[in-house]
Amino acid sequence: WSPSNMVSWSCCCKQFLRITKQYLPHLARLCLISTFLEDGIRMWFQWNEQRDYIEATWSCGYFLATSFVLLNLLGQLGGCVLILSRNFVQYACFGLFGIIALQTVAYSILWDLKFLMRNLALGGGLLLLLAESRSEGKSMFAGVPSMGESSPKQYMQLGGRVLLVLMFMTLLHFDSNFFSILQNMVGTALIILVAIGFKTKLAALTLVVWLLAINVYFNAFWTVPAYKPMHDFLKYDFFQTTSVIGGLLLVVALGPGGVSMDEKKKEW
Repeated sequence: WSPSNMVSWSCCCKQFLRITKQYLPHLARLCLISTFLEDGIRMWFQWNEQRDYIEATWSCGYFLATSFVLLNLLGQLGGCVLILSRNFVQYACFGLFGIIALQTVAYSILWDLKFLMRNLALGGGLLLLLAESRSEGKSMFAGVPSMGESSPKQYMQLGGRVLLVLMFMTLLHFDSNFFSILQNMVGTALIILVAIGFKTKLAALTLVVWLLAINVYFNAFWTVPAYKPMHDFLKYDFFQTTSVIGGLLLVVALGPGGVSMDEKKKEW
């Protein structure tokens, strides 16, 4: 892009933020919990298949396998309801962290680097949601002196940003053609900007647009018949990517936090 195009894009982003300021956090939360919502519903409709898989994989018996599926169903759907209703959000986030850890072990994701990085990126989105809930809790006591920017919130935002960019590392293509090289260069530059917190809202919004396009194009599960295994794989990727988009939208809506170059520039 030429400098004039970058300026135009920056102006469009600022205009977008002004228009969507009130609605963006709600959209971000909905996107963020979408993978948990979809997975919880899938546990209901694929109850027997999920139970049999866990029982066969871990030889844990009928009772423990059933308990695993029930815990995933109730934990994910319950957490989604609490987050969307803005009740006990911190407890819901901790519960969903537990679900991610449990599934990482149960489905052997720990040994698959790509899926592990995506799960960590999902955890980054939850960290940002947790930071947002802490901010809302403090705003209820506006007259009480606070610890300022030394609070854990800023480190949650930093950790969330760093973990979110792991999703994009799984999208890099090590091909020799010009388009792949250009895409990798631009993508790498954007994720570095988000991670260090420089021009954060602009970089995060650009990543949202890029990831949304990739998600719709490559993970179009609705084009694959439901009886084919590829349907479930694409559906899983689609909603997990949507959750990472939700995390990036939270970055766009709330900013990078105290540990960022954008925040330090204000002190210079």
